[in-house]
Amino acid sequence: MTNPETRRDTPTDGARVEEALRLLSGAPVELDVAVKRLSRGSGVYAWWAAPSVLPDLPGPPNENVPSLRLLYVGRATSLRGRILRNHLRRSGSSTLRRTLAGLLVAEGYRTTWTDRVVLVAEDEARLTAWMHANLRLTWAEDPEPETIEADLVRRLHPPLNVHGVDPEHVQPAVVAAKNSYDASSGPVEP
Repeated sequence: MTNPETRRDTPTDGARVEEALRLLSGAPVELDVAVKRLSRGSGVYAWWAAPSVLPDLPGPPNENVPSLRLLYVGRATSLRGRILRNHLRRSGSSTLRRTLAGLLVAEGYRTTWTDRVVLVAEDEARLTAWMHANLRLTWAEDPEPETIEADLVRRLHPPLNVHGVDPEHVQPAVVAAKNSYDASSGPVEP
């Protein structure tokens, strides 16, 4: 049973969403800076880019740096682990990476099949370099990010998110990119 005294001191989900919105709307930082500052704690994060990076996808501008717009919102049980080990390294465990590779089809990213479609090693490194050059990050620590992520996605309308987005905000180009990526598997690497 929950102690009523403790319950009064615990922020409500609404207050946690507002705090996360405040932090996610802060000035996005370059990835080299972010990787030094990210904690091992749980939380939510937002990826940002200049409008010229993916010009066909709308996204709300950052309140502090209007030249950047929101691309994607996610959650993590370990911010540091999710960003460093998944989003900046492995397409097999990052919807963001798979979506970016699908959207950047003109860049000629190559895939292979393991237990799922993944980028070949050389293109994993190439996509990571692209992300470092073009994307920025904000984040907010939160003890239960799974309870606030859906509210954040519904309020912010990040164009690369598909799940949890109101149907009128789902971007057909993103769905097509995900499908194209998933269908792109080449031969298995030796």
